[in-house]
Amino acid sequence: MNGELRETRLIEGFATLADTLVEGYDVVDLLQTLVEICQDVLAVEAVGLLLADETGELDVVASTSEDPRLVHTMQLGAEAGPCHRSFETGEQVSLERLDDAPDEWGPFRKAAEQLGFGAVAAVPMRLRETRIGVLSLYRLEQTPLSGADLRTAQALADVATIGILHERVFRETDAVRTQLQRALNTRVVIEQAKGVLAHTHGVSTEQAFDLLRGYARSNRLGLHDVAQRLVGRTLIF
Repeated sequence: MNGELRETRLIEGFATLADTLVEGYDVVDLLQTLVEICQDVLAVEAVGLLLADETGELDVVASTSEDPRLVHTMQLGAEAGPCHRSFETGEQVSLERLDDAPDEWGPFRKAAEQLGFGAVAAVPMRLRETRIGVLSLYRLEQTPLSGADLRTAQALADVATIGILHERVFRETDAVRTQLQRALNTRVVIEQAKGVLAHTHGVSTEQAFDLLRGYARSNRLGLHDVAQRLVGRTLIF
């Protein structure tokens, strides 16, 4: 993507994220939009977003691909890898070469290398002292993301974080916890809905997610609502 197109897409992306900062928005839609924008405007091949549950454990909530190997790799990075470190420290973590990963990141490094990735970065989702998750960025080349790309990723993550922790709920701890837990629960329902579509349409889980996402968008519905209706057999398409 050339500079002019990248700038246009980035402006459109910020506008799209800003449009979600209204009452009743779907958190998972917001996060899925974020990872798709990052893949479009940054020099990366895959993006994932992980949120922390009530115990502080990170779980994958959105990804640019539903390939089980990629989702598993992201989850490993949350247990012992760049995402875990970024969340714990509240700082960006950039690994130029996977070969340089610490020994304790071994399972993550091996899984990432098997997918062909050469470098990875993690950007915290934080507002002041509050950390809610991490944005995970993967590239095939063994070169680090540029400073400009990392600043852009952080800005996008910050907007999404504000979308979750805006003033109306930031003052209400229980509301924040409920909002984040709903996003995590939605991921479970989406996994179930993918299974339903994969079975009924004879497609892969990745294609099933594309069908789910496409139906939700074309009918202006939230991912959670569509997934829940599919699982409950009140919707068939």
